[in-house]
Amino acid sequence: MTTTLEQTVGEIAAQSADAVRVFEKLGIDYCCGGKRTLGEVCVTKGLEAQQVLDAIAASGGQAAEQDWRKASLRDLTSYIVAKHHEFLRSEMPLLSARLQKVVQVHGEKDSRLQELRGVFEDLRDELDMHMHKEEMILFPYIEHLEGVAEAGVPLGDVPFGSVGNPIRMMEHEHESAGRALERIRQLTNGFVLPEFACATVRALWQGLDNFEKDLHQHIHLENNILHLRAIELESQLS
Repeated sequence: MTTTLEQTVGEIAAQSADAVRVFEKLGIDYCCGGKRTLGEVCVTKGLEAQQVLDAIAASGGQAAEQDWRKASLRDLTSYIVAKHHEFLRSEMPLLSARLQKVVQVHGEKDSRLQELRGVFEDLRDELDMHMHKEEMILFPYIEHLEGVAEAGVPLGDVPFGSVGNPIRMMEHEHESAGRALERIRQLTNGFVLPEFACATVRALWQGLDNFEKDLHQHIHLENNILHLRAIELESQLS
């Protein structure tokens, strides 16, 4: 795979699992900021463009496990729910419990721990509601669009005007989640363990790091693949 500066970082991430790892290492936002070209991102972040291209090329260019740009939308929504929604639902309570314990034991040593817990709990509440709206409203409608296309029948009335309307709401919420992730990274010094780190702190920091990476991939699949394909499909049917 040849990567160019004219490609969006979302396109590159969709093609290569190794490129995603490079983006994570360099702090390149390929999910909420996935519609920007790699060249634009390098300028904004002060990165040497050729060095970034060389890093992606040297990573091996392993293709993404599944090319979701070509799979059915039904398969993609099912995958997001089964892999990413279920990950959040199982992992967030565990992280909340670890945060509670860490604040109780170490809260007086580092005042940032209280804020860390507040940011995470607010994000958890937002994500719970966000996933509910996707599973009850947006995803079923996207699957309906695909069914209409397969059946070759008219689309008919759309209850919310266009799929673009709920998508804009979801992407606005993704941006809010992205800001929360940035604040969590700041409060943990990029997940570098503090001097007082015990086993629970180590598990919490590792869990938050995994949580961030999974949510990046989750938002990337929606913003840069699912949403774009749904909007394009609806325009073809209108």
